[in-house]
Amino acid sequence: MSDPRGSDHAMSPSPPASDGPAGGDLALVLSGGGARGAYQAGVIRQLSRSLPDLRFDIVTGVSAGAINASFIAAHPGPLGEAMADLCGIWCGLQVENIFRVDTPSLARHFTRWATRLASGGSPVAPAVRGLVDSAPLYDTIAGSSTTVDGEIIGIERNLERKRLKALALTALNYSTGQTVTWVQGRGTVPWSQPRHRSFHARIAVDHVMASAALPLFFPAVRLGDAWYGDGGVRLSTPLVPAIRLGATRILAVSPHYHPSFEEADRLKSTGYPPPAQILGHLMDSIFLDVLDEDVRRLKSINELLAKLSPEERGGLRQVAIRVLRPSRDLGELAASFEPHLPSGFRYLVRSLGTRDTQTSDFLSMLMFQPDYLQRLVELGEEDAERRLEEIRRLVEG
Repeated sequence: MSDPRGSDHAMSPSPPASDGPAGGDLALVLSGGGARGAYQAGVIRQLSRSLPDLRFDIVTGVSAGAINASFIAAHPGPLGEAMADLCGIWCGLQVENIFRVDTPSLARHFTRWATRLASGGSPVAPAVRGLVDSAPLYDTIAGSSTTVDGEIIGIERNLERKRLKALALTALNYSTGQTVTWVQGRGTVPWSQPRHRSFHARIAVDHVMASAALPLFFPAVRLGDAWYGDGGVRLSTPLVPAIRLGATRILAVSPHYHPSFEEADRLKSTGYPPPAQILGHLMDSIFLDVLDEDVRRLKSINELLAKLSPEERGGLRQVAIRVLRPSRDLGELAASFEPHLPSGFRYLVRSLGTRDTQTSDFLSMLMFQPDYLQRLVELGEEDAERRLEEIRRLVEG
């Protein structure tokens, strides 16, 4: 039997057969999804309103989830205040706050890529480090929390006050191909496997930027002697950091919509699939599908452990799990807001065929548009309210 604290296990959209033990550390797991991170903020804000004493001992995040996780872990106030501030940031975001979309910048980056591809590997070809300039995202993250030399100092303060046990952010080490989880916490023990290892770290803006660096789209981030990119790329077990850190109860917030059979069978486009649709499927498989698989594995382990006596479990434990996800397709929702995008960026995404498909998961992850983000926050609140009693039982153990 595999140890769920280190195995490649996973999730299902429905609760496992056993809810696991009462009490113990409660973890918040936030997956990736770009602009869909606004949905996560809405979910947690509604929960903090309905459950005013809610506090997460462990917070883990990857990609956009890393941005939300680091903000929550560093905020000096209670969760309700933190989420009010975080939702305010999300609802005020524009594409310009994430990456440069002025025509000269976009043209310069695409010219470099085209020259590089046409060069045949010539040493004089220009270096390329992403399709866009993500410097505005660094400024946005740094401006949302108090930092000293790039370090997000609120995290250590909350650890000292014992308001937080651990924060974990995950990225991909491009230099080795290993998934790396940086942990800042109290009394945590690092783990090491060939494909996934952890390190103690004082979390800084660069760690968040590395976890959120969408491959090829955003430039990789250098930390030490290695280059890092989006942690969702090879992370097959997004629940492992929380479980390794001691969680016995997990609330996971995923921006991945689960369609009905009828919706799943519906054609999203006719003719040859446009690049935007193919990119959307790739991004779903990298950032969203793996959480569902990890929940299913965890559910199977819980069911197996429920059939064993405590003596037969060999020290393994059940882990209660609940997953909150959107009640509607965010790709379809994004398509209705597409005309409001800045002209240069709108021209770019339309060239990829976003108007040739009825749903655009690709666009939904890049649409940092205030009215769209506001709707995602509202949808998150609605879905959290609908599942409130179920989440209350998890929180109260």
